[in-house]
Amino acid sequence: MDVSRAEGCSSSSIPISPQWVYDVFVSFRGANTRKKFTSHLFVALEDNGFRTFRDDKELERGEFISDGLLKAIEGSRISLIVFSKDYVGSRWCLDELMKIMDCRETFKQIVVPIFYDVVPSDVRKHMGVLQDAFANHKKRLREEPNGKVEKWRAALTKAVNLSGRHLLNDGYFPRPF
Repeated sequence: MDVSRAEGCSSSSIPISPQWVYDVFVSFRGANTRKKFTSHLFVALEDNGFRTFRDDKELERGEFISDGLLKAIEGSRISLIVFSKDYVGSRWCLDELMKIMDCRETFKQIVVPIFYDVVPSDVRKHMGVLQDAFANHKKRLREEPNGKVEKWRAALTKAVNLSGRHLLNDGYFPRPF
């Protein structure tokens, strides 16, 4: 893909939608939700005919994980972002989030936030564990000149202000999105 289009660097370039490989990309923190909510989500999507990207099945052995994930995001028509308690603690999740929001702007990708066992207003305000996670990132990346933490915060703010779903970890999941 032309880097100038992907990063929006050229005002004269016209974004061209990628050829969709997947219907849905799900961004989630594996430690929090892989064997719980997201495994059920994948089954429901696949049972209803959606082609989903699954990192544990789709990434080719020997491929750099980050490259494969970024290509999968670009090749997906829809991205679901499962915000959980430790989502923001993961630099990989935040990099995925930035890419998803870039694809939303560039390719008009549909993005739906899902607040899983977190209070949406806490995520919107970057409160509680999110505040601590960003403080830790800022401490670890303080010498990074490109303001990565601020870019992550901006992507998070854009994503959480989209219309989405709020699900509590009480074993009950309402019917489809």
